[in-house]
Formats: sequence, C-alpha cells, structure tokens
Amino acid sequence: MSTQVRKPTARICESCGRGEQWDERLEAWQIARDGGEKQVGNPHCIHEWDITGTFTPVDATDS
Repeated sequence: MSTQVRKPTARICESCGRGEQWDERLEAWQIARDGGEKQVGNPHCIHEWDITGTFTPVDATDS
C-alpha cells in the first residue's frame, strides 16, 4: 500500500465568500474569478478556510 498526499487547489472563506485557486506557476494562492470578476470577499476579513470539510489530503491506495 502506498500513500499519496494531495494539496487543495481551491478554497472559499466561510465568513465572506472570498474564493481562491492555487496557481502552480506562481506557487501561490490567487483570487478566483467568476465571469471575469474577482471574488474578493471582504478585504477586512480574517479569512476562515474550511479546514474540516470534505477535502482529504491523505489518500491511501493499494499497489
């Protein structure tokens, strides 16, 4: 059995709705766009990302 560790590629703030996507080229989170408009949320928010949601970073697979 081998174990794979995955990274999230998108996240949304639970408080203000700001959306971000991971940019592999920049190696940084970038503000998501919806219909060409940035999903900035509240600029004064201390963002709360859903860290206990459905994303599972560790994936055990049988080999």
